[in-house]
Amino acid sequence: MNSKTDTPARSGIPVEKLSGYRNREILHIFNTFFHNESTGGILLLICAIIAVTFATLPGCGWFDRMWETHAGIDIGSFSIDMSLRHWVNDALMAVFFFVVGLEIKREMLVGQLSSIKRSILPIVAALGGMIVPAVIYWAFNASHPESAQGWGIPMATDIAFAIGILSLLGNRVPASLKVFLTALAIVDDIGAIIVLAVFYPTHALHLDFLVYAGIILAVLAAFNSMKLKAKFLYIIPGIVMWYFTYRSGIHATIAGVLLAMVIPSKGSINEIRFQSRISLLLEKFKLTSNRQMNVLTSPEQQHIIHSMNNEIKGVDPLLHRLESKLHPVVTFLIMPLFALANAGVALDFSSISSGGISAITLGIFFGLLVGKPAGIFLFSFISIKLKLAARPTGVNWKQLASIGVLGGIGFTMSIFINNLAFSSPELVDIGKISILITSASAALLGLAAMSLSCKDKAPELTAEEILPDETNRIKSVK
Repeated sequence: MNSKTDTPARSGIPVEKLSGYRNREILHIFNTFFHNESTGGILLLICAIIAVTFATLPGCGWFDRMWETHAGIDIGSFSIDMSLRHWVNDALMAVFFFVVGLEIKREMLVGQLSSIKRSILPIVAALGGMIVPAVIYWAFNASHPESAQGWGIPMATDIAFAIGILSLLGNRVPASLKVFLTALAIVDDIGAIIVLAVFYPTHALHLDFLVYAGIILAVLAAFNSMKLKAKFLYIIPGIVMWYFTYRSGIHATIAGVLLAMVIPSKGSINEIRFQSRISLLLEKFKLTSNRQMNVLTSPEQQHIIHSMNNEIKGVDPLLHRLESKLHPVVTFLIMPLFALANAGVALDFSSISSGGISAITLGIFFGLLVGKPAGIFLFSFISIKLKLAARPTGVNWKQLASIGVLGGIGFTMSIFINNLAFSSPELVDIGKISILITSASAALLGLAAMSLSCKDKAPELTAEEILPDETNRIKSVK
């Protein structure tokens, strides 16, 4: 068969063109994602600095008191009342976890985690990056019952900050290494969500509300199996499920992840129909054109544009539409608000310990700064040497070790778990200071390590080399 003339049996499009379109699409998705994450990381850092500054400067206690202001919703006999900080942590962060859940689902269906071969390395690396830090923290705090519960704090990686650091090095960082870090962080998020749900309940469990939330989840899963695509069929019951989860004792943000798992991931029409319909509509659009530079289209053209828009909506799954719309909201609104509401701690360092360095500080510092890179690298090294996984294309061992150091930036999720792990405000503040110091250290050391290991411009990789399985799937259309 001649590869230059053969076409997929059903689409009629040359395989090389189809592959080229898909390659550009994959690379565009990653470039857009990295740009948003790096920008969001900078904004997150600015908000964290603002929160710390207000907490440290005298006379600025109003800033912390502002977050303790209560706000509620009363509708008949229904009432819910929380402080602004809890609205951020329990309600807005549920949206954050919803987007994380959508990203996890997408990656498991069509991304880096969609096949065993491609997912082994980031999964193994992430497991090492969670287990080793938790063990190190436990080693320092096992004999301290009041702080032992904080073992989940050094398990998390903040993808926004990590990608922000990588962006400073520009094209010196191999694209496959960025893909690896993204996949690792997503698996890391899965682990953090499980730990959060199982080990950090907000109060005593109420099984009745948990059953109510489960019923709604089952109904939403049924909607998905019935191929119902209207977003309000999922969002409105999802809000009710969030309330029942909040009342159940499990952290309310878990409702966001559960909702993401039942969001439809397939469009209502297939690719072949979409291609043929759009081609036909474009031809009709050309036939109705008077070839003049008009600002307003004719009624016939407006009807065609409306039809094209319906076709685009039909092929674009609800999962992707929600993720695209909510990702900027999370990056540029919810995460900055979370930093402003939770990162504030006075940097007087006297609260760390009056008689020496606290076991919490030691556990977090060595867990994130030593345990994270050691766990990521050692588990990756062993899996590659045992031929269970393959090293990312164009990435050497030094770069793989350096990316592990960036994994020690645990800002967002670490602070989130820190707030749940300790009941004492003093311990919470010690944890915050330790997280801020350690994350800053990991960022600086990670930047230095990546600079040394990525001295020259990275070779440009095609989508085949970044995501080989995806290209093989395209070529298999032959």
